[in-house]
Order: sequence, then structure tokens, then C-alpha cells
Amino acid sequence: VQLQASGGGSVQAGGSLRLSCAASTRTFGSYNVGWFRRTPGKEHEFVAAINRAADTTHYAEFAEGRFTISRDNAKNAVYLQMNSLKPEDTAVYYCAATESRVYYSGYEYDYWGQGTQVTVSS
Repeated sequence: VQLQASGGGSVQAGGSLRLSCAASTRTFGSYNVGWFRRTPGKEHEFVAAINRAADTTHYAEFAEGRFTISRDNAKNAVYLQMNSLKPEDTAVYYCAATESRVYYSGYEYDYWGQGTQVTVSS
């Protein structure tokens, strides 16, 4: 499974971005998908996850109320809508896919996209 994340960019605090994750496989609907972020010197930090059927989502505490994860299995895509962005959201954002039900740990994910940079200025 190959994943490609896109949609990152530079915004001012309070702005919005929508990240996309496109998958190469037609079986994308059989995977749970998560978004993680990484800053220099830190491991992947869980952001949000969505299950195969798109009827269950999970968010990190900092993402609750500001970020929304969604997916369109017909398009083999997952999205992360990020609103009210803060400077501390600056990071490289990655999408990842797993067959595991453990959504919050990056070690459970088998497939990773290349990452997309999000920069939020104050």
C-alpha cells in the first residue's frame, strides 16, 4: 500500500488547512487510517484516526474540536480538516494505514505516507 499525503502549507494562527491522503490500493477500505505528526527530536505523535467503515473516529486531546478526520473509500482517500490552527501545530503530518485496532500507536501502522509540512505562524 502506498500512501501520499498532501495539502500542507503555511498559514497564520487561526487559519485552516485540509490535508489529504491518497492510497494506491483498491483495498484501502480494509484499513484503519491515522494521522500523526512529527517535530524535530520527537517521535510520531498521534493526531486522529478513522476506522474502515468511517463510523468511528478518535482524536488526540489537542485535536478535539479543531480537527476532523474523514474518508472516502470510493476515492481511496482520507482527509484531515484542521481549523483554528495554532503555532504549536507546526509539524510534518503523516498518514498511515493499519489492520490493527490499536489506533493511537505509530508502531501498529504498517504503511506510511511521505509527510506534508504544516507551518503555522503567530
